[in-house]
Amino acid sequence: MDLRKRVWSICAMVGLVLIVSEHSQSETTWEVPRFDGWYNSLGYPRRGAVGSHLTRLVPAHYWDGVYQPLREPLLPNPRRLSRLLSRGPSGLPSTRNQTVLSLFFGYHVAFEILDSRTPGCPPEFMNIPVPKGDPIFDPTATGKVLLPFQRGPWDKESGQSPSNPRTQVNLVTAWIDGSSIYGPSTSWSDSLRSFSRGLLSSGFEWNMPQEGIGHSMWSAADPATGENGPQGLYELGNAWANENMFTAAEGIIWFRYHNYVASKLHEEHPEWSDEKLFQNARKTVVATFQNIVLYEWLPVYLGYKKLPPYPGYQKFVDPGISPEFQAAAMRLGITMAPPGVYMRNRTCHFREVINIDGSSSPALRLCNSFWKRQRINVKTGQDVDDLIMGMTSQIAEKVDNVVVEDLTDYMYGPLRFTRSDLVAMTIQRGRDFGLRSYTEIREALDLPPVKSFEDINSELNHTNPQLLQDIAELYDRDVSKLELFPGGLLESLDRPGRVFSTIILDQFERIRNGDRFWFENKQNGLFTEEEINTIRNVTFHDVLIAVTSAEATDIQNNVFFWKDGDPCPQPTQLNASMLHPCTNATKLNYFDGSKAGFGIFIIVLFLFPVVSFLVACMVAYLRKYRYKKFQRRRKAAGRAEEPAAEITAYEWQGHKKPLHPVSVVIDEKRRLEVLDRSGSPLRSLNLGNQGNLDVLLSNDCHHKALLLKVPKEYDLVLFFDDESKRTAFVKHLRPGVTDIGQEIKVKEMREKELLKEALTKEQRAQIVETFIRHAFSQVLEIEKRDAGDMSGVSHKKARKVLQCELTASEFADALGLKSDSLFVDSMFTLADKDGNGYLSFQEFLDVMVIFMKGSPEEKSKLMFSMNNIDGTGFLSKEEFARMLRSFIEISNGSLSKSQAEDGIKAMMQAAGFDYKEKITWEDFHFLLRDHENELQFAQLNVKGVEKQGKKRLSRDQRVSFILPANSDNTEGQKIRRRKKLAVNTPNVYVKPKREQYIRNPVQQKIQQFKRFIENYRRHIVCFTVVYGITAGVALERCYYYGLQAIATGIPETSVVGIIVSRGSAASISFLFPYMLLTVCRNLITLCRETFLNRYIPFDAAIDFHRFMAMTAIILTVVHSLGHVVNIYIFSISDLSILSCLFPKVLANNGSELPFKWYWWFFETVPGMTGVLLLFVFAFMYVFASHYFRRISFRGFWLTHYLYVVVYILTVIHGSFALLQSPRFYIYLIPPALLFLLDKLISLSRKKVEIPVVRAELLPSDVTHLEFKRPQGFVYRSGQWVRIACLVLGTDEYHPFTLTSAPHEETLSLHIRAVGPWTSQLRELYTEENLLEFGSYPKLYLDGPFGEGHQEWIDYEVSVLVGGGIGVTPFASILKDLVFKSSIRSKIQCKKVYFIWVTRTQRQFEWLSDIIREVEELDTQELVSVHTYITQVAEKFDLRTTMLYVCERHFQKVWNRSLFTGLRSVTHFGRPPFVSFFSSLQEVHPEVGKIGVFSCGPPGLTKNVEKACQQMNKRDQAHFIHHYENF
Repeated sequence: MDLRKRVWSICAMVGLVLIVSEHSQSETTWEVPRFDGWYNSLGYPRRGAVGSHLTRLVPAHYWDGVYQPLREPLLPNPRRLSRLLSRGPSGLPSTRNQTVLSLFFGYHVAFEILDSRTPGCPPEFMNIPVPKGDPIFDPTATGKVLLPFQRGPWDKESGQSPSNPRTQVNLVTAWIDGSSIYGPSTSWSDSLRSFSRGLLSSGFEWNMPQEGIGHSMWSAADPATGENGPQGLYELGNAWANENMFTAAEGIIWFRYHNYVASKLHEEHPEWSDEKLFQNARKTVVATFQNIVLYEWLPVYLGYKKLPPYPGYQKFVDPGISPEFQAAAMRLGITMAPPGVYMRNRTCHFREVINIDGSSSPALRLCNSFWKRQRINVKTGQDVDDLIMGMTSQIAEKVDNVVVEDLTDYMYGPLRFTRSDLVAMTIQRGRDFGLRSYTEIREALDLPPVKSFEDINSELNHTNPQLLQDIAELYDRDVSKLELFPGGLLESLDRPGRVFSTIILDQFERIRNGDRFWFENKQNGLFTEEEINTIRNVTFHDVLIAVTSAEATDIQNNVFFWKDGDPCPQPTQLNASMLHPCTNATKLNYFDGSKAGFGIFIIVLFLFPVVSFLVACMVAYLRKYRYKKFQRRRKAAGRAEEPAAEITAYEWQGHKKPLHPVSVVIDEKRRLEVLDRSGSPLRSLNLGNQGNLDVLLSNDCHHKALLLKVPKEYDLVLFFDDESKRTAFVKHLRPGVTDIGQEIKVKEMREKELLKEALTKEQRAQIVETFIRHAFSQVLEIEKRDAGDMSGVSHKKARKVLQCELTASEFADALGLKSDSLFVDSMFTLADKDGNGYLSFQEFLDVMVIFMKGSPEEKSKLMFSMNNIDGTGFLSKEEFARMLRSFIEISNGSLSKSQAEDGIKAMMQAAGFDYKEKITWEDFHFLLRDHENELQFAQLNVKGVEKQGKKRLSRDQRVSFILPANSDNTEGQKIRRRKKLAVNTPNVYVKPKREQYIRNPVQQKIQQFKRFIENYRRHIVCFTVVYGITAGVALERCYYYGLQAIATGIPETSVVGIIVSRGSAASISFLFPYMLLTVCRNLITLCRETFLNRYIPFDAAIDFHRFMAMTAIILTVVHSLGHVVNIYIFSISDLSILSCLFPKVLANNGSELPFKWYWWFFETVPGMTGVLLLFVFAFMYVFASHYFRRISFRGFWLTHYLYVVVYILTVIHGSFALLQSPRFYIYLIPPALLFLLDKLISLSRKKVEIPVVRAELLPSDVTHLEFKRPQGFVYRSGQWVRIACLVLGTDEYHPFTLTSAPHEETLSLHIRAVGPWTSQLRELYTEENLLEFGSYPKLYLDGPFGEGHQEWIDYEVSVLVGGGIGVTPFASILKDLVFKSSIRSKIQCKKVYFIWVTRTQRQFEWLSDIIREVEELDTQELVSVHTYITQVAEKFDLRTTMLYVCERHFQKVWNRSLFTGLRSVTHFGRPPFVSFFSSLQEVHPEVGKIGVFSCGPPGLTKNVEKACQQMNKRDQAHFIHHYENF
């Protein structure tokens, strides 16, 4: 009998294959179904397809009516409900003897038609709180344990309103079309195919599928071992096939069956193509599967309930899976799951299985069989056969409310918490899907209602009434609250209850009737009537016999039941106690092992600026070293020969200072010279003037230290390399003292005590400072706290101060003069009454009283006495000339010897001393008669006390040209006058009357604010526009990602990090491109000539560039910090979350483990480019700092050329589109095109070689270059160019202002050698190098470029302030102004005040020539020039008063300045801009705006800016300041 059955099974299979093959050869064609289920339904092509909606049997029930699920306390805790509902003993067999195979076949069927378990996007969590003290999940009673639960996928267009509540989607087809065998897409199917003979790809055995390719298989972690990833998982059509070894075995059976059918077809039709074989085998396998599911398995599962006969295809039937079916009814099968599964062979031998720990068990434990990679017991195809045969013999658990602990306590969970509760998750899934209650579903299905919990299952109420009572308590005894899944479990007994049976029957009937490709549909052309009948006769038993090693008699005919007499009964019904225990839940922190590496890398990122700083320091050091070497090479080596007796040592200067290498020499005159290693003198001591020499030697620490006590000065402490050198030095001291009877006292002590005994230079300076302050407190009545109160110091220190005596060098230093000055020598000699070479406290005090508080007569008498050396009461002409020479030399060499002699001669002529041999004090005082007012206030400026005197006058009261308005002194009124004209010029330098501007404080603040807005309105508007856009784009991105981008899943991850990073990225994307516009020099120069100049402050372009750059780098740091937070969050977030954020990069395959932090930094394009950008920025910004830019302009220029790299990397950085589509290029294109155009203009000029016509090396290291004017070169006075010297490198350009005027035929520059490049340029034009080159080195020229100075012509009154080499733009302006006036050109400018601030007149003598030329040509009094020499003491210093007297006398006689040779008056000190600008408001009341143009060091331009701001607080003409720094 068994043999006949087996023969019949084989004949049926072969017959089916032959029929199909014969039909395929015929001319009849058939439509190949799509893998994704589309166009199966003719009525609605999308129905049943991948991604189609779940079809609700009743409307959704959400807490808010839209998408928020019902939770506690409205419903019971799922875990508490699970433990109460499903708790019970295992080992209760099915009363209908259903086999375990029927259970796992049912799992396979579920995988075939539904999949909504994959987490949805954005990730939403409904984690299940575990009741405190749960024995499995919270044994320590923390009350903080959560079972992870993530909501399923849904249609993003749903869940918007109560009329459109959330609708879940199905990720596989709803059809029974073999998607669990072939996959739900063509690409998936292709990945499984071998494309040979129509077969699916095999693995290491021909009858086993391939493993571990990792296409789309769900690869959750093994909860028992923690293994994860696709390796070791079978590649099948069902993504969840590897969930346990039993469902995997089902998938392998159908894999084998396809290859079995394809092989038979190939044997019959070897000429068929692979595709034809595959599709014919596929339709046969799918039809067989359809027949087995609906007509063999389903009646068994439902307890012999059958579907009505097939009515034929109904195109309007919706096959969509209902949420009630997916989240409740189909889950009933979990009650049938046993705690373990048997394995047996054909001879009914039930195998012992090997457990994880090496022990053996009678069966495979269910809880330890999830997601196995290392399958110890199921390795080969035969093992799969044994497992299948074991399942056919094993009786499943009883269908009731009890679920084994393997699923309630040890169901697999995520790696964060590896175990979970399947019943609790099923309950939670029903809430996620918005399922209606059990009673509402019964009503919707037209089933009799239940009014109490006892009515649900009368038999259960009889056997276990306590269970129903406990469940009722959880639902507040309200049966209307009872959820569908718990209600369905309670009503089911031995088979699904009425509710679940109805739902299941409805679902499969709709699937069958709505399937156009159903095997029984004769209209689809797939099969003939004969083929359909043959398919109906194929059972799952036939399939198993065909693809396994089992014979027909080895397994029963109906493999879904086991009856008495069937082969191989199970040894016993398994229960949990007979099997290996389940492994407990474990927790995993994804960031474990990454903390140290992540922290170190972040530190390395922060060290980028430090590294670039160190590199910049090295570059700066090398530049300085080469520059100094270059300077030393230029200097004449005129140093005298060094003395022979020289000892090297190290001078100790203080406890916190390093040792300074020195050389010590004692000459024949008993002078001890301390030199540095280059030979420059540091200190000189006259040993012959000292009575005794006290020498202290150290007797520890290798005997290296020596202390030489120096009376009335600081001590000399030397460290020698060894004791022998120290001994030699002491011997050198002795010969110098033996001849004069001096004693040398040598004493030894410990080194620490020796250093404590030493008086350092700093300590001596403190004593001298206290000495001077205390002296002046006596003279000027300064408060003790300001003078250095000695009441709080020790008596010893006070005695030291009062007994202190000043040396000549200390006295000169206090006066701010050189120690060899004639003035110092004369004054020191006069004050040193005892002639000991030092000034005591009383001697210093006596002379200071006269200088600081004396009358004009006393001061002039003291000055006279200083130079009356022999005390005769008369000065000879030589002594008088020596006195004047001592005053003139205060100008620090600004006068030549001939100029000084001319000045002396002029003063003597003015005083009528030409014919006098001797000059009395009365004559001398008569000479000062016109300057008695200045002499009244004249004092001595002493370091440290300038600001102490209460009666000191302010600078504005003390400058030479500020006179009272009613003064009769005509000298001040003629400062701006040209003596050759009799034109009365208004008195510019008057003291302003402030009374008329006084208002109440509120009005003043309002007026100041108004004036500020008026002065800087263009800056404010541009600043507001740029930074408004910056803030706007940042806020837009922050708002989008914070509130609008819900679909991205950001609220569940790094909200702050992503908002910060995206907001800052948007700002950076705007700032970096538009920063280019601020350096489009040609564009800016062009726009200056247009109406735009009235609205845009082009002068501030570079300042704005710096502002934008600093803002951008700050935002870059913020952006980076945001990403540091992001990457940390990404590194600890589940892959399900990340796949929502980055769907184009990451796919959720269930592996959960996120990528490590280094993947984001080093294996993604944004990460790598971001790190490179930070590295580049570190170098660019460090080298762009003021300090390094000044030291190494070439370094700054080269690193700034990295902007090309920055923009390329930034484009690439954003183009990878990890989070959003690229946007940077949108901002970049407009400014980049303008910048490129600007660059092309510059490049068209740069490579034109410009010949130098004349080169002149001027004093003060100024190089004058005159070169050919290129054809078509048009510029305005005040503009600048960039030049490169071909010899020094064609790529290094430096900016310089043109000193030539636009009307001149050639261009000229005056370049001061202050750095390496300018020094080398100067060196090129020396006579020696010119002889070597044969001609002047040629230049590259780029420009001209505009700046604010060119706008001098737009103001009626312009003030030009030049400091140092900053006078170069004004040289061009002055020449241009005079030229325009000479040709009577109509210009708006009517008056120009030029203020030249220079340390010495000789520093820029070339400008004197230009100003002299301007004075000669300026016939209309357009220019008023004022020169300030700052390298002298202030005006009311007594020394400068005498210098001022000399200057005024010289100007009276010769009508020109003694110092500059110009008609303009020379002043000593710094210009008082506030008073000067105030007087301009009085002199030019009709002028509304006065242009102020300054160029020089930052200190100068800041002072001018402050003065302008102070004046602009008033209602009169306001000052518009344009400035450039160098």
